[in-house]
Amino acid sequence: MKKLFYAALVAMIFSNSLSAQEEIKVQDKYTAHNKGKFFISWGGNRDSYTKSDVTFKGDGYNFTVKNMVSHDKPKGWHIDYINPTRMTIPQTNFRLGYFINDHYSVTVGVDHMKYVMTQNQTANVTGEINLSLTETGSIHNGTYNNTPVDFTDGTFLKYEHTDGLNYVHAEVSRFDDISSLFGLPNTDKVQINLTEGFGFGFLYPRTNTTLLGKERHDDFHTSGYGTSIKAGLNFTFFKHFYVQTELKGGYINMQDIRTTQSTSDKAAQDFFFFQRIIAFGGIFKI
Repeated sequence: MKKLFYAALVAMIFSNSLSAQEEIKVQDKYTAHNKGKFFISWGGNRDSYTKSDVTFKGDGYNFTVKNMVSHDKPKGWHIDYINPTRMTIPQTNFRLGYFINDHYSVTVGVDHMKYVMTQNQTANVTGEINLSLTETGSIHNGTYNNTPVDFTDGTFLKYEHTDGLNYVHAEVSRFDDISSLFGLPNTDKVQINLTEGFGFGFLYPRTNTTLLGKERHDDFHTSGYGTSIKAGLNFTFFKHFYVQTELKGGYINMQDIRTTQSTSDKAAQDFFFFQRIIAFGGIFKI
């Protein structure tokens, strides 16, 4: 009887152990924990900007264009997003990140936005232009006191950050699995996450400016700083692939914008931006 009792006891313990291990396996899905995972994504954006006062300074001029209106330069759904030789043409978003625990991640990324002064506009200008009469732009010489100027023909000013308005930044984000709110069980097939975060970084635009007939600069230049906040939804499929949609807003301040070949010619502006983003990515452990 003793042997039979001990055998039954060992069988019961072994059975409970297997059952517990099986339960752990069922519960501990790949998507149940994020700590230690890396992720990378690539996507596109549409942008909106608030009106901005832009100040232009240089030898022989110092003036401000009040409430400049601007817009983005969308490419639409296009092969250029995945063409390595033409990836800088559309408006894009790149991100590389790491989960420091199950809910929080840190990332570095580049938001490649495009900012274009709306050419067909009349804006008020305040300041002075006093160029040499041998310069093309001297036709605009004078004192401006909130004077309306029509920019349509482009002889006074063309101004854009189209290669681009590059916001190089770091972000801290939170992720929360909300699959159950949509009636989805915790499986590795489909997972829905709510994400929100904040970021900060610097602006590294390539500014294309035609100013008073001067030769344009059009090279990359560190011009200022930016901050941002975001919120979005992350849809993860088969453990390793995801689509993420985001709404992102922020503030940009650029006080050192190169405009011409002369280092004495500078522009300065600040404004708020709003992005709508869709990105595709992968998440994995090393």
